[in-house]
This record gives sequence, structure tokens and C-alpha cells, in this order.
Amino acid sequence: MKVIGLTGGIGSGKSTVSGFLKELGAVIIDADRVGHEVLKPDSGAWREVVAAFGKEILTPDGDIDRRKLGEIVFANNEALARLNQIMHPRIYALVKALIEEYRQQGVGVVVLEAPVLLEAGRPSLLDEVDEVWVTVAPESTVLKRLKKKLGLSEPESLARIRSQLPPEEKIKHADVVIDTDCSLDELKSRVKKLWRNLAA
Repeated sequence: MKVIGLTGGIGSGKSTVSGFLKELGAVIIDADRVGHEVLKPDSGAWREVVAAFGKEILTPDGDIDRRKLGEIVFANNEALARLNQIMHPRIYALVKALIEEYRQQGVGVVVLEAPVLLEAGRPSLLDEVDEVWVTVAPESTVLKRLKKKLGLSEPESLARIRSQLPPEEKIKHADVVIDTDCSLDELKSRVKKLWRNLAA
């Protein structure tokens, strides 16, 4: 089984590439979705996050309001590091178990879509992947995408972009770099070509 770590900055086109890979037959593990599982109300992680950042980050239903939490952690490196300390070991354990499960099922290709694949501390998800694929796009394109997709203002978008590892640092770790600043058809054909290389 081949495990591909798919990463890239916010708005760089990871989810689009991941969607194309799914159509081609890959099994996708979305680390963000795993993070949602980990943060279910009253779970250990939920309690630690609320203790660290206060009840103001909760919705009336008791869920964590990701936008409010985002405003805190993307403006403050120490807060982001604290959140990562709580979340990463739990996400890692769940992802590792999922990969193992798919291996036993005889799955051919697993794609781990993880925005912070390279930033995460030990234990590292990087140890679980065979190849690293990085999506990139110019900042101007990313800003447009974030406004359209998430309704973020430019300062909000820039705070998120700046809180992540710069693209040139990510590229240093990449086996494959995918420029997503193109039409969807063009991107799809790039992904198909990469998929054919995997099969070969």
C-alpha cells in the first residue's frame, strides 16, 4: 500500500486535488475531519481546549466555534502551539490506526490530506507517509479563494497564511509539487498523470 501525504497552505487547492484522487480510486484520510472527531463535546481534547482558551470559544450547543478559536490561535503563535500540543498526539494516534486498518483491508493508495503534515511535532504524521505531495498557488489566488470559500477578510486570510510554514519551506520536503493556479480541467489532467505514475 502506498501512503501519500498531501499538504499545502490554506487555500492552496489541497481539497480539490484530494477530490480528484478520490475519483481515481484513492482512499482519503482528512486530518481536519479527524480533528473534528477528536474535538467532540466532552471528549478529553475538548475539555483541554476549553480549559486553555475559555468558554467564550463555545457555541450555544457546546461545540467549539472554530472561527472564534481560529481568531485566537492564528493571531498568537504561543496559543497555536498550545492548541497543537493538545491536538497533534490525538490526531496522530487516530490517523495511524486508520492507515493500519486500510493496510489490512488491502487498499492500494491512501491519501492523507493534512494541512500541517510538516509542522506537526513528534510523533509525526510524516513518519507514516511514503511520499509528500505539496499544493501551491500564488498568494493573490489564495486570498481570492479564501474570500470566496470562507468569507474571510484580507487581514484574517493573511493571519492564517502567515501562521503556516511558508510554501518554499514545504517544497523542500516535497516529492511532488502541484501548482493549482490553473483551470480545473488542467489540474485534473495533472493529477491524472501523477496517478498513472503511481500505478506504474
